[in-house]
Amino acid sequence: MTWSEMQPLLSQACWESFFMVGWSAVIAVVGGLPLGVLLVLTDRGGLLQNTVVNKVVGQIVNVGRSLPFIILMVALMSFTRWVTGTTIGPGAAIVPLAIGAIPFFARLVETSVREVDGGLVEAVQAMGGSTWTVVRKVLLPEALPSLLSSATTTIVALIGYSAMAGTVGGGGLGDLAIRYGYQRFETGLMWITVAILAVVISAIQFAGDFTARSVSHRAGSSAGAPKLRLLRPKPAPRAADAEATAAPAPEPTKVS
Repeated sequence: MTWSEMQPLLSQACWESFFMVGWSAVIAVVGGLPLGVLLVLTDRGGLLQNTVVNKVVGQIVNVGRSLPFIILMVALMSFTRWVTGTTIGPGAAIVPLAIGAIPFFARLVETSVREVDGGLVEAVQAMGGSTWTVVRKVLLPEALPSLLSSATTTIVALIGYSAMAGTVGGGGLGDLAIRYGYQRFETGLMWITVAILAVVISAIQFAGDFTARSVSHRAGSSAGAPKLRLLRPKPAPRAADAEATAAPAPEPTKVS
């Protein structure tokens, strides 16, 4: 297969992959962010401590994360058909992609929010701040760099999931690699697909890390850790130096 024949196929596959990953990432953030914050607030010692709610939500998140994506796609085919009217194509692949990414991102959000200093939360509460004020003014702003890193990790995982979606007719680069690279033995096209995925993932990871560092509120987060200087005791003065620095003895008074 020549490059002129590959180019339209690659362009279409790239657009389908970006379409799937983009919408799935938006849905994952919208659904996973409040879910992760809820897990923190309802945990033991949280602002909305509720053991029952925390256990139920946590178990749902654990079940969602434990299912392999290929099994999740097959299990959700009926639901996907009900939502989109079909089970093939990029639009249909968004449904299992988003449902699989929401619990994944929720756990990352939970970890990020837990890292916020509890003293800041107590200070806002002491000033009469409500739970919503604490979440909006303290938890989310302070955890923003870590949340951006979590979103980057989720997008990278979604790219891998979208390639897997090609095995069941989801379209995108994964579908192209399976239909042409594997079934038609077009090895060159398959390696080009792999290279495109590697470049895209590297670019997204770099952009996410750069954005997280640029919005970091921590002092010196972009600089290296300061070098600590050990305090050394001052050496004892030598005998000659002690005599030289000693105060002169007073002169004897003369008796007239």
